[in-house]
Amino acid sequence: MKAIILIFVILIALLQYPLWLGKGSWLRVWDLNRQIAEQQEKNNGLKARNETLNAEVLDLKSGRAAIEERARSELGMVKQDEVFYQVLENTTTKTPTTSTPSAATSAVTSTPSAPANPMLEKPAKK
Repeated sequence: MKAIILIFVILIALLQYPLWLGKGSWLRVWDLNRQIAEQQEKNNGLKARNETLNAEVLDLKSGRAAIEERARSELGMVKQDEVFYQVLENTTTKTPTTSTPSAATSAVTSTPSAPANPMLEKPAKK
């Protein structure tokens, strides 16, 4: 009788092995579902980025505002009859040997600067 019970226990264990540890096991299915969810999140982020880039391309093709914005921000260009002001931050750092605190940590000054293109300078008024 004990031999039959032992055979049945071994048979049940052999039948349960593929369910828990085999190629199509529950653990593998759970892991694949987790990987699918992660990939879907990445795909959604990439789709949003692609839509943004597509909108930017359409804007660059159709309008001048985006081109002007890029020229100003990336190339430092200015329009005719415009004056370019550059704001500089003057930061004073405290050294270990200085015992007095600095009066101001940063000061903002505006200095007029020549336009990037001399042809765009404002004409002199008389």
